[in-house]
Amino acid sequence: MSGLDKDQMKTFQDFLMSYNKLSELCFVDCVKDFTSRKIVQDEERCALNCMEKYLKMNQRISQRFQEFQMLANENAIAMGQGPQKT
Repeated sequence: MSGLDKDQMKTFQDFLMSYNKLSELCFVDCVKDFTSRKIVQDEERCALNCMEKYLKMNQRISQRFQEFQMLANENAIAMGQGPQKT
């Protein structure tokens, strides 16, 4: 497997882990009625809100991490050490 293939596989695995975690969290929080196959309106609304909140949280964490990395790299360059690897 080439480096690109490994990177793609890692990215896909990370995506699946995140998707599975999101599915589990929102299911546990939102699905309350197991007596019917139909999804009630409250469950659907809860699941959509849960998904939106989770995705926004992940986006915000990624953004903050990138800001932190940029600041760390700027500090390293200013000190003459070169950029930091993640």
